[in-house]
Amino acid sequence: MFADSRRDEVRALLQQLLRGKTSGGNTNVVDMKAAFLEMILNIFMMMIAGEKYHGDSAEKLEESRRFKEIVIEAFQVSGATNIGDFVPLLKRIGVNKLENKVKLLQEKRDKFIQELIEEHKNRRKGSSLEQKNNTMINVLLSLQDSEPDYYTDEVIRGMGVVMLTAGTDTTASTMEWALSFLLNNPKALKKAQNEIDTHLGESSRLLDDSDLAQLPYLHGIINKTLRLCPATPLLVPHESSDECVVGGFRVPRGTMLLVNLWAIQNDAKLWDRPNEFRPERFIDIKGQRDGFRQMPFGYGRRGCPCENLAMHVAGLALGSLIQCFEWERVSEELVDMTGGPGLTMPKAIPLLAKCRPRQNINKLLAHL
Repeated sequence: MFADSRRDEVRALLQQLLRGKTSGGNTNVVDMKAAFLEMILNIFMMMIAGEKYHGDSAEKLEESRRFKEIVIEAFQVSGATNIGDFVPLLKRIGVNKLENKVKLLQEKRDKFIQELIEEHKNRRKGSSLEQKNNTMINVLLSLQDSEPDYYTDEVIRGMGVVMLTAGTDTTASTMEWALSFLLNNPKALKKAQNEIDTHLGESSRLLDDSDLAQLPYLHGIINKTLRLCPATPLLVPHESSDECVVGGFRVPRGTMLLVNLWAIQNDAKLWDRPNEFRPERFIDIKGQRDGFRQMPFGYGRRGCPCENLAMHVAGLALGSLIQCFEWERVSEELVDMTGGPGLTMPKAIPLLAKCRPRQNINKLLAHL
């Protein structure tokens, strides 16, 4: 349903990079994490509420700032260690700053999503059925009409929070890591450009969703990135429903379980030369899933339900940037690939990159 929205936001990112070009055609330096995050937030807000997260009015700018802060704070808080889990006494005496931060954050998120819900309720009055069902909130409000006891505002708020929390920073970070790898491996970047040029024809048209299935090397780049730098290195926490034995250890019922996915996907016993950037071996990703060696979105019934959406967004955005621009590091030194703290393992140093429009794509970019 929202393929057009994804395409429009990717094109808006291309326009943003094009406008940032300095006079005389000089190379433009871009904060890629900020650019990716803005694009992703817009995509998800269009799906959830039918509007972009930013606007030109002072009211919209303030709303945008508040929204972005909520998303960033969510990952900072979620990635922190809760000392109360290790020293239960602190919970009993109320000395637990992290839990207080989490509660405050939840209040902010609930308030933000509830405001969107109220806006949609007001718009729905007198609107046609077709207009009512064009966003996630509208679909859930339609279900609320028939099943009010189940589809409460609380349930709708929860789904909105999950979408924004699970799908935004994770996808933006993956694309930032992927471009960082390509800047440190210019031959791979050139190979990806050649694949796209060959498939589309040089300067015929811009990349679209329907082209992604025909670009195996581009998929290899993304899958390689997801192996080395998974967006959720410990996956989502699970809980044992019954007492069990894992790796020889007795796990009592109700224990929080964390899967160290990063360790699995970087294990030299499972992967030949695991640190090498070789997208070629990830072209047939189905084979790599055997033995639970590669599972950046989790696995089975508890796997991420938005895997397909994330791969489409990352593929279209990264492929479009590769097709339309020449990319360089900001200095002779390799891009720093150190990971920082946080739930999604962000880069310790946000990626700054130089870009300039490719000559054979200038005519297409002129029509954006």
